[in-house]
Amino acid sequence: MTDLTQLSLGLADVCRRAGGFIRQEAASFDRSKVEHKGVHDLVSYVDQETERLLVAGLRELLPGAGFITEEGTTGSDSQATSTGTEFTWIIDPLDGTTNFVHGLPCYCVSVGLLQQQELVAGVVYEVSRDECFRAVRGGGAFCNEKPIHVTDVPELNSSLIATGFPYTDFGLMDDYLRVLGAFMQRSHGVRRVGSAAADLAWVAAGRFEGFFEFNLNSYDVAAGILLVREAGGRVTQFLEEGDPLFGRQICASNGLVHEQMQATIREFWPV
Repeated sequence: MTDLTQLSLGLADVCRRAGGFIRQEAASFDRSKVEHKGVHDLVSYVDQETERLLVAGLRELLPGAGFITEEGTTGSDSQATSTGTEFTWIIDPLDGTTNFVHGLPCYCVSVGLLQQQELVAGVVYEVSRDECFRAVRGGGAFCNEKPIHVTDVPELNSSLIATGFPYTDFGLMDDYLRVLGAFMQRSHGVRRVGSAAADLAWVAAGRFEGFFEFNLNSYDVAAGILLVREAGGRVTQFLEEGDPLFGRQICASNGLVHEQMQATIREFWPV
């Protein structure tokens, strides 16, 4: 039987080492080396090399596990678990690449672990602040090994909300802007950090009451979903209790404002 707590501690060490590489490269990063996966979808050698470091470390940590990776360094499908494996790592080597490229703080290493179809461990390492958020199924959530919890704020109008903006697919932009406008009027404010992994970790740590975004991939949210749940919060899709890991949209909260968030989204989002 795999000891998930020890495994998550080992995962945290692997993510910290990968984050150290990112921090080292940030000091002398050359923007001319940036490539484009899409119109505004950036990737750099730092993303790719960080992923290779993570894969190598995770293969030592849990031999035989499968991989879902953003940059495809293992050749795996970014939206489907590997067949025939009990465990699957879901990796975003540098969540917040655009921030990194422009020299802005807040970019993360994010790694979640699936056992069959259940998230059982996750780490988000925010490089700029040297904060390592860790969670294990049934074992709680931590930041730099201190327990974290979602807030007990009961109302949306007293909440700080996080979101992300679409940068490749603008087909639902008008609907999204209507939702954004409603949240701006019904809360303490809306923040756009530029890293979904950080947004979710900060909901877990009680810095935000809620977070919503669409067009996300599994590697953007895997670790963060478990962090929020283990910190006492709730994570769903926008309008129902669907799968937020592969469902391409996410609503995360302290639990108390969740239905208010979903009701706000429901007013303007196409069914």
